[in-house]
Amino acid sequence: MRTRRTSLLAVTGVALAALALTACDDGAGTKDEGASQTSSTAATTTGDKGTTTPASGATAHSASSSGSSGSTKGSSTSSGSGTSGSSGSSGKSSSSSGGSSDPSDPENRVLCNGSTTKVTAQPVSRPLNHMLITVKNTGSKYCDLTYYPVLRFDEMQWVPQADESTHPQAVTTLAPGQSGYAGVLLSSADGSGQGGMTGHKLTVGFQGKAPNSSGGAAATPALPAKGVYYDSALKVTYWQQSQDDITGW
Repeated sequence: MRTRRTSLLAVTGVALAALALTACDDGAGTKDEGASQTSSTAATTTGDKGTTTPASGATAHSASSSGSSGSTKGSSTSSGSGTSGSSGSSGKSSSSSGGSSDPSDPENRVLCNGSTTKVTAQPVSRPLNHMLITVKNTGSKYCDLTYYPVLRFDEMQWVPQADESTHPQAVTTLAPGQSGYAGVLLSSADGSGQGGMTGHKLTVGFQGKAPNSSGGAAATPALPAKGVYYDSALKVTYWQQSQDDITGW
């Protein structure tokens, strides 16, 4: 009786073990809960680093949005750069169009004076007792000869006046390389002039935009070695565009 009891217990243990195995194997294979959890965690971590496809839809959407944002930013930067380059090109073209060929542009016009011109003074045979003053624009811009020349022989203390009948209709403007003119009556032909003397140095002054204002540096053109005779009849013409405008004055 003692031996039989032991065998029954052994049989019963074997049966319980078989039932436990049957319950674990439900058609999906043997499961290890600890291993499964570790594998899931590793997959999630790897996905966050971007080396594998993200496990969740939210993470995928975030990555997609980030890529879209970067693309949009790049496009915007490219567009801005193009606009800037276009604007710069337009500005240069505008600047080039206002070159020295446009005399109406104030930036291309200056006052004629001793620093932008070459001045000569030459007595002429006809009319008698006259002298011609020539001003050549040696600058790179247009220059304006305003009003009339302010003449001074040696240390003369008075300024000869201009003949108003020679007032031009417009300001005399010289293009680069062009010349303007003024005539000078040195002395009266009938001897009615007073205080006659010979001048050896001539200073030609230039007026500004307002009458009797300074137009800048004066010029000192050379005179004949024997000098130039003048008297109280001394007077000048306004600046002229052409020498013909004072012929016979």
